Amino acid sequence: MNMIEDQGSRARLQERRGGLYLRLAVSGIVKNGRIYLPYLLTCCGMVMMYYIFLFLSRDPYVASMHGGDTLQAMLSLGSGVFIVFVVIFLFYTNSFLVRNRQREFGLYNILGMGKRHLARVLIWESAIVSVISLAAGLFCGILFSKLGELWIVDVIQGSVSMGFSFDTGAVLQTGLLFLTVFTLILLKSLFTLGRSKPVELLHSPAVGERPPKGNWFLALLGFLMLAAAYYIAVTIEDPISALVVFFGAVALVIVSTYLLFIAGSVRLCRVLQHRKSYYYRANHFVSVSSMAYRMKRNGAGLASICVLSTMVLVMVSAVTCLYIGEEDSLKTRYPQQISLKADGYEEAEAVDALVEASAAEYGAEPEKVVAYRYTCGDAFMQENEAILDYGNLQGTNPIADMSRIAGLYFIPVEDYNRVEHAQETLAQDEVLIYRKEKTFAYDTFTVRECGTWKVKGCVEHFTDNGDAYSILASCIFVIVPDIRVCDRIAEALGEIAEKSFGRRIQTQYYYYGFDLAAGEPEQEALTGIIRARRDELADAGKLPFVNVICRSQERADFYGINGGLFVLGVLLGSVFLVATVLIMYYKQITEGYEDSARFGIMQKVGMTKREIRSSIRSQMFTVFLTPLLLSCIHTMFAFPIVQKILMLLGLVNKMLLLYVVLSCFLVFAVFYGLVYLATSRAYYRIVSGSV
Repeated sequence: MNMIEDQGSRARLQERRGGLYLRLAVSGIVKNGRIYLPYLLTCCGMVMMYYIFLFLSRDPYVASMHGGDTLQAMLSLGSGVFIVFVVIFLFYTNSFLVRNRQREFGLYNILGMGKRHLARVLIWESAIVSVISLAAGLFCGILFSKLGELWIVDVIQGSVSMGFSFDTGAVLQTGLLFLTVFTLILLKSLFTLGRSKPVELLHSPAVGERPPKGNWFLALLGFLMLAAAYYIAVTIEDPISALVVFFGAVALVIVSTYLLFIAGSVRLCRVLQHRKSYYYRANHFVSVSSMAYRMKRNGAGLASICVLSTMVLVMVSAVTCLYIGEEDSLKTRYPQQISLKADGYEEAEAVDALVEASAAEYGAEPEKVVAYRYTCGDAFMQENEAILDYGNLQGTNPIADMSRIAGLYFIPVEDYNRVEHAQETLAQDEVLIYRKEKTFAYDTFTVRECGTWKVKGCVEHFTDNGDAYSILASCIFVIVPDIRVCDRIAEALGEIAEKSFGRRIQTQYYYYGFDLAAGEPEQEALTGIIRARRDELADAGKLPFVNVICRSQERADFYGINGGLFVLGVLLGSVFLVATVLIMYYKQITEGYEDSARFGIMQKVGMTKREIRSSIRSQMFTVFLTPLLLSCIHTMFAFPIVQKILMLLGLVNKMLLLYVVLSCFLVFAVFYGLVYLATSRAYYRIVSGSV
C-alpha cells in the first residue's frame, strides 16, 4: 500500500514539475514579448511564404495557363533558395533570443534549477513557438494562397478561377521542413546551454567583445576586394562576360562588406578616438567608445543589413524592370509579328510564294517585310580573328572563357540593302560590321578557316530576326560581298561539325518576317493558314523545314518567364526585407539592454539627459545611415553588370533600368527611414529607464 502511495506521490510530483516547466516557458515568452513577438511573427511569415511558394509551384490551375509551366519552374527554383535562406536566418535571429535569455537562465541555475530542468523549459518554449508558428503560418498561407494565384493571373495575363483549394502535400512538406528547422535550433540552444557555466550565464549581458585583431590588414583586404568587385562590374563589356563573373563579383562584395564593417569600422573608431577635438565631446564620446567596444558583433549585424538591403534593391529593380519592359523585350526577341525561318536559303522563292498565297487566301497584305539569307555559327574570337574550329584550340580554354565566344551572322550585301533600303557596295575583299553591344575597332576581319577581309565600316542598324537575344553569346553581323562568301563559311562549318560530331549541321537559313495592319486574332488566324499550307508542301516534298512563329502566340511563354522572375523576385525580396527589419529591431533591443546601465552611470558622473540623448542620436544615426549609403554605392556599381545581364533576356532599354533603380532606392530609403525611427523608439524606451 505504501509503495502504491509513493508511486502516486512521485507521479503527482512529476506532473507538477511538468506543469512548472510549461508555466516557466509560457511566462518566459510572455515576459520577453518584446523579443519573442517579432520572432514569432517572422516564423509565421516564413511558414506562410513557403506554403504559398509550394502551392503556386504545384497548382494545377496555374499550370494550365499559358506560360504557367514556365512560371512554376521559376517558383520551384526559388523555393530551394528560400529554404537555404530561412535556415540561416532563423538560426541567426534565434541567437538574439538566446543571448537575451542567458541572464534569466543563469538566475534559475543559481536558484537551484539544473541544466536538465532548464533544458525542459527550452523544449517547452520551442514546442510552443513551433505550434504557434506552424498553425498560424499554415492558416495564413492557405488563406492568402488564393490572392497569390490571382496575382499570378494578373502578372501573366491569364483568366481568373473562382474556385478555392489547398494542397495537402504542400502542408505536409511545409510542416516537415519547419519542424526540422525548429528541432535543429533547439539542439543548438541545448548545446550552448550545456557548455555554459552559471556565472557566465548570469553575467553574459555585461561581457563585452574585444575588437578583432589585425584591423589594418583586414580593413585593407576588404577595401581591395571591394575595389576589385567594382572594377569587374564597370569594365565588363559584353553580356556573356557579365553572366560569367556576376556571382564571383557578388561573393567579393559580400565578403568585403563584412570585412569593412567588422575590421574597418573598428579601425575608424580608433582613429576617431585619437582625434581629441572630435572624441572629447559629450555627443561623440559615449557613442564612439560604445561602438568600438562591441564592433565585432555590431559590425556583423550592420554588414548583414547592408548586404540584405543591396540584395533587395538589385533583385527587385531587375525583376521590376523586366516586368515593366516585357512588351519591349518581346518585340526585341520577335521584331516582326509573323516570321518564317527556313532551313536553307535555296528555297527562298518557295517561302515567298507560301506567304503570298496564304495572305491572299486570308485577304491580308503583308507590311514591313524583312527577308534575307544568312549563314550563322559560333566562333572563338581573338581580337579581330574568328576561329570556327575552337574545340581543341591550343593555349585557351573556350569553356572557361565563354565571354570570347561570339555568334557570327553572315548576310549578303544585296539582302542587307533590300532590308535597310541602303545602297552599299562591297569589293570582294571588303565587309561591313554590325555589332549591338559595342563597336568593332579593327581595320580587318579574319575567319581563320576562310580568309581575311577589309572592314569598310560599321553600320549603325540592322533589322535582325531576334535570334541574337536567344543565345548566351555576343553577336557579330558581317555584311559580305555576295552569297558565295556565305557558302564558303557554311562549308567550313559543315566540315568542322562532321569532324567533331560525325555529321553536318544546319547553318544556312532564309528569314521572312512581316507585320499586318490587323489585330492579334487576325495575325494568329493567318499564321494557322501558313502552317497548314507549309505542312501540305512539306508532305509533298516541295518545301524544306520552315518554322512559323507568331509573336502574339509566343507572348504567353514569354510573359511566363518574365512574370515568373517578377513573382520570384518580389517574394524573395519581401523575405530579405523582413530579414533586414528584424535584424535592425533585434540589434536595437539587444544594444538597448546593454547600454541602459552604461547611460545610467554616465548620468551619475555628470552627463545631462540632453547630452545623453544627443549621444544616442549621434550613435544611432551613424550606425544605421552607413549600411544604407554603402548599399546605395553597391547598387550603383552593380548597375552596369545587371544591365548587361538583362540584355541576355531581351531588355535593351538602359534608361528604363536606371529609372526603376532610382525609384526602388527612393522607396526603400523611405521605408528604411521609417523602420529606423520605429526601432529607435524601442531603443529609447529601454534606455529611458536609466536616463
